[in-house]
Amino acid sequence: MPAPLSMDLRQRVIAAYQAKEGSQRQLAKRFKVSLSFVRDITRRYRQTGTVEPKPHGGGAVAKLGQSQLLIVKALVEAQPDALLEELCAGLAQNSGINVSVSTMQRAVERQGLSVKKKP
Repeated sequence: MPAPLSMDLRQRVIAAYQAKEGSQRQLAKRFKVSLSFVRDITRRYRQTGTVEPKPHGGGAVAKLGQSQLLIVKALVEAQPDALLEELCAGLAQNSGINVSVSTMQRAVERQGLSVKKKP
């Protein structure tokens, strides 16, 4: 998702809208923004009185916590030539959490370790 448009631009659009300097479509063309942006920003201004962008919604919750990462590290140190699939099975056996191979790869990299990807 692109970065929010500047506060200056948002305020200029609202000022032009309040001064009735044109329709939403004309304002979009004048300020070189999309019609949906003008509609959204005017709606937000009417509802909340502000033109500030919404806060970031956050990201996905990590599947592996610190305790699981320690298990991964112990598994890799115990068997450095283990495949990612074997590490996934070991984690499931030790913690009951099933993860994909790509999740395991990211967990191993987060620990600063490396393992075999293929036999």
